[in-house]
Amino acid sequence: MDWLITVVQSGLASLASYLAAHVLLCLVPAFFIAGGLSALVPQQSIIRYLGPDAPKWMSYSAAAGAGSLLAVCSCTIQPLFAGIYKKGAGLGPAITFLFFAPAANILALSYTGVALGADFAIARILLALSFGIGIGMVMAVLFRTSEVARLADSQTFAGGEGVSRKALLFLGTLVALLIAGTLKLDFLKAVVFSTALPWPGAAGVQQLLDSWVPVNAATGAEGLSLQGALLIALLAIIGATAWQGLGKVDAGFNRLTPITLGLVATTLVFAAMGVQVTADGISLSVTGRTLAVIVTSLALLPQARRFDAWDVQQWLWETWRFVKMIFPLLVVGVFLVGVIRVFIQPEWIQAIAGTNTVLANMAGVVFGVFMYFPTLVEVPIAKMFLSLGMHPGPLIAYLMADPELSLQSILITSAIIGKLKAWTYVGLVALFSTLAGLTYGAWVDGTSALLLGVAVAAFILLLSSALHVIETRRKA
Repeated sequence: MDWLITVVQSGLASLASYLAAHVLLCLVPAFFIAGGLSALVPQQSIIRYLGPDAPKWMSYSAAAGAGSLLAVCSCTIQPLFAGIYKKGAGLGPAITFLFFAPAANILALSYTGVALGADFAIARILLALSFGIGIGMVMAVLFRTSEVARLADSQTFAGGEGVSRKALLFLGTLVALLIAGTLKLDFLKAVVFSTALPWPGAAGVQQLLDSWVPVNAATGAEGLSLQGALLIALLAIIGATAWQGLGKVDAGFNRLTPITLGLVATTLVFAAMGVQVTADGISLSVTGRTLAVIVTSLALLPQARRFDAWDVQQWLWETWRFVKMIFPLLVVGVFLVGVIRVFIQPEWIQAIAGTNTVLANMAGVVFGVFMYFPTLVEVPIAKMFLSLGMHPGPLIAYLMADPELSLQSILITSAIIGKLKAWTYVGLVALFSTLAGLTYGAWVDGTSALLLGVAVAAFILLLSSALHVIETRRKA
């Protein structure tokens, strides 16, 4: 019975810490961006740049470029991926966007360079770019028949000459809100002013939370702060009001709609504050991030008024639709990750990943599947394993697979593109991550960089040629 309690507690602890630390400032803005993409961006605009008939150099470059600017984890990228895929993006560019954004965004690369060294950062971007485009192209060829039917329907109803300026500005402000909440820059972390609030029982509450959700650096367990607990409570209230306030908004605005949006804005601001438990109560700090979230949130109000009421209703309804589709799977996946962590010990991975072998790199991939950590959290974990003796090759394989193959991400991707496509994507990511680890590991072990470059180039050329042949035969 004790082991069952431990397992359930680990699952709930994983879920609680994730909801408190990563959902609000990352995932909530991403849902609203996805809703905006679906409701405010004409299908023709997506098809023009990311569609199957767009020049490959443009579509795949646009997908990788957009992904590099978003400092998001694999869960946050899912609603954005769903948004562009629904609007008519080709499977290949959409997959490249899905892969590249969490694996090699600018923040992840910079943090990797600082924590692990420039070699790791350079290897991560080069391998993620080449293999991310490769995976996208393979997926596009393998599922061309089903994609032709899907995109035919999309293009039948595609309208509009382009994205309006007000839509671009609105979506840009939402992206700015996402960036303001996620970037770890000094001026965003700087405290503008702070105040002490009396709460004699705050320390006792925090001790209780620590006993329920303990911090464990070895497994990446982040614990649950008092602020996190309050944010979870606010998130539950938002969910209760949003069921009517956003879920029924397609029939017209109702009394719960402004309440839901007000709660969302208030919760985002509170999430951006610094909250520390003291002996006498709590210390509440307003940071640069707090001000940035307030400014970007307020900037959305006059912009929203420039749209027709129907457009705003559709934006909010599409946002809620993405929440209903993705969030339950996210909850289940994060809980299962916490359960699995009880049975998989990090030292096991280190023991079989100390050399640059196929088995060791596959172990790095498996570790990324079952021991998922949000973007940037995986970097200090990787640094820990490097210090324990994990070979750099399997470590790169882990860094490539971890943002892509978490259980919750697999579940969500399956819901968006279907089980067959999702599991094909999983297999390709596992294969390419293993190859990436072997390549980098061989360089670390002394293999000539020129030789490895030629080998990677030859692999890409061979892959491109094979895909071209398959495509030509299909057209014939």
